[in-house]
Amino acid sequence: MDLHPLGVLAVDATRRHVTSALPNAPVVPPRQPRRPGRVRIGAAGTLRRIADRLDTRRPAR
Repeated sequence: MDLHPLGVLAVDATRRHVTSALPNAPVVPPRQPRRPGRVRIGAAGTLRRIADRLDTRRPAR
């Protein structure tokens, strides 16, 4: 009986998926949140100033 090549790949992928939940599975540490960089903060400020200039609404009095 010959197995189709995709069948062999499916069996291997299923086996890896099932065994990934074992207690001895490798643990990936969670990523630490990064603080926004200077470029991102500068771009946000620039976009805010452009949006303030383009906004045609007048403040309510």
